[in-house]
Amino acid sequence: MPVEGNYNYYLIVLSVVIAISGSCLALNITSKISVASKKTKFFWLLAGSLGMGSLIVTLHDTGMKAALFIIDHDVSRLADGFYPVNPFLFCCVTLTLFIILFVSWGVMFFDRHVLEKMAYTDTITGLPNRNEMKRFFDKHVGKENFAFLFLDLDQFKAINDTLGHHIGDLLVQTMGSRLSSFITDKQRVFRIGGDEFLIIAIDALQDTAEQRANQVLQKIKEPYFLEGNELYITGSIGISMGSIHDSDLSVLLRTADTAMYRAKSLGKNQYYVYNEEMGIQAIRRMELEKDLHKAFEQNEFFIVYQPKWNVATNSPIGFEALMRWQHPRLGIVSPAEFIPIAEETGLIIPMTRWILEKTCLQCVQWKKRGICQPVSINVSIRLFKSDTLNEMVYNILSKVGLEPDFLELEITEAMVLHDVNDIIRQLQSIRALGVRVSLDDFGSGYSSLGLLDRIPIDALKLDRLFTHDLHTPSKRAIINAVLRMAESLQLDVIAEGVENYEHIEYLRELGCHRMQGNYYGKPMMEDEVEGWLQLMESKGHAF
Repeated sequence: MPVEGNYNYYLIVLSVVIAISGSCLALNITSKISVASKKTKFFWLLAGSLGMGSLIVTLHDTGMKAALFIIDHDVSRLADGFYPVNPFLFCCVTLTLFIILFVSWGVMFFDRHVLEKMAYTDTITGLPNRNEMKRFFDKHVGKENFAFLFLDLDQFKAINDTLGHHIGDLLVQTMGSRLSSFITDKQRVFRIGGDEFLIIAIDALQDTAEQRANQVLQKIKEPYFLEGNELYITGSIGISMGSIHDSDLSVLLRTADTAMYRAKSLGKNQYYVYNEEMGIQAIRRMELEKDLHKAFEQNEFFIVYQPKWNVATNSPIGFEALMRWQHPRLGIVSPAEFIPIAEETGLIIPMTRWILEKTCLQCVQWKKRGICQPVSINVSIRLFKSDTLNEMVYNILSKVGLEPDFLELEITEAMVLHDVNDIIRQLQSIRALGVRVSLDDFGSGYSSLGLLDRIPIDALKLDRLFTHDLHTPSKRAIINAVLRMAESLQLDVIAEGVENYEHIEYLRELGCHRMQGNYYGKPMMEDEVEGWLQLMESKGHAF
């Protein structure tokens, strides 16, 4: 052999260690560059270049020192002292280098233009997604004032449930196309998930933001024609104003989201601008939700009873049991605040079981003292969805030993908007036990007169909005029609919100004799009921 090679294995191992360490360093620098801001990206690129250059030089020098070649003196040399060049080998090495460079450039191009676009663009609408929104925030930290318009579609879930997710995706795609018309140099549109979109107006005043919200709502209301389906959709928009800082990105998004839910609660198809009062209410709601679990465990709830009266017989006809919350710090919390939270969290089911058992026990105790008055309890749709109400009522009546005709359950009109056949089935089972059922807040907005003859109920409770406008001929005409209809269906009618004697006279003239309101008695504790009955009896009322 004209050439003999010797290798230093320690230096070979060292070169491998250098290669692995350098690769890890290069990957780390690459990850820093991908998330670096515009100002620091240059320094990371410079550091990466210097690091890679130093690595290559060190690796090459170490590798060269690891190999020692001894050349035979008989090997021919050129006169000028250089070894002859093999043209084929030279061309192969050069071509290989160009292929490597081309593949590297292709990978970089794919990563920069294809993968990046996939990572920062919504696949359905083609709009920028949450990742792009985050990158936009990073670019504008501490700069201009912005208007955040948080948009949520109002009927999207119903469309998905009835027409399928394919139509839902087509709707979102069409929505994205419409919203893209609002993209300008000073305005961005992002799809942040599901049927939620975010419009960010740069350097915008509140008046401008409200004007833009109106334009968006009008655009959304235009009809949609999707695979033979003609759809009409509305949206709700929450507006939040402010500048972007590292500490309050989530705050601005949360406030816009809060304002959007307020717009939905006010009737949908409108916008609402966030204000400080909403922030206070949102904090209070979160606090109540947190404390509601403890309240149930620590027995902070109590029950009050409001009487119902029959003016024809001049005597009481029962009591309605109402739940109250004595918060240790906030005092008495209105049911209008904590009942919706209990509905959302599912606590309404154990709360209903608790009030049902407590009220039935109280009714048994009253009977032992000669007070034979039925009690009514409000029931949530959650109980019907769980299909546990019939069993719950039966078990509690059996446990406390109360006759079924001393219990009445009050349901709301909104329940009939759900699975009406299942609601009817459960109500029939409950009435088969001997328990009465009444439809509460009748006429408050979800009335379905066509279902009244199908729903198994015993009474209608007129909402207080009718009572408060009894002086108007139109309200009296409506009440008169309801009374005639109820009479034909053999249903009792109870008027709520009776506050003064004028209400009583109007209702009596119309033929409504069952009433409930503060005129006859405000909600009272159980130990006050007996005293109230004695007071009414002393005034000459019949019992």
